[in-house]
Amino acid sequence: MKQESQVIFDRNVVEFVTVAAEFCRYLEQAEGIRRADFVDTVLKLLPLLYLKAEMLPPCEEMGEVAPENYVTEETYEIMRLNLADVLAEKDDYLDVFVSDMKYSDQPVARYISEDLADIYQDVKDFVFVFRLGLNETMHDALAICQENFRLYWGQKLVNTLRALHEVKYTSGADEDEEENRYEHDDNQTDYR
Repeated sequence: MKQESQVIFDRNVVEFVTVAAEFCRYLEQAEGIRRADFVDTVLKLLPLLYLKAEMLPPCEEMGEVAPENYVTEETYEIMRLNLADVLAEKDDYLDVFVSDMKYSDQPVARYISEDLADIYQDVKDFVFVFRLGLNETMHDALAICQENFRLYWGQKLVNTLRALHEVKYTSGADEDEEENRYEHDDNQTDYR
């Protein structure tokens, strides 16, 4: 019991929980946000989430029953659709880090919205269980989240980061900024 308490209250775990909760909160409130603002913020949250996940102390599951999941299929789908709406035509990207790629002569298309929803699902399940405040369950949720990071959502995170970088810094993103600048200029009155 003492060992699990030491791990779950480790400074790096507390910092990971804080960043993970902020990441989830931001995605949950993303509906209706301008794409440029969304991309800018997520480009800051994802590296921080990755860094904090990397700094977690090692731990293994202790319980025999897996902790409860928070994110249902319906919650996941609503999240994915909201993010797809924000990203619009900039949602898809070509993924080169897919094992199927070596057997295909066609590029593999992925969606930023789906990848973010996948990351959200694992991270939100962890945050949900952690907020319950039961030490053994918190410890197991941490172990599961770490394992999923290593095997699954860590790679999705870096792939999505690359795709979001392209959205922000390609010529298409410049067009969005240009359009927003003209809208802003139209709203100003010349007092000369």
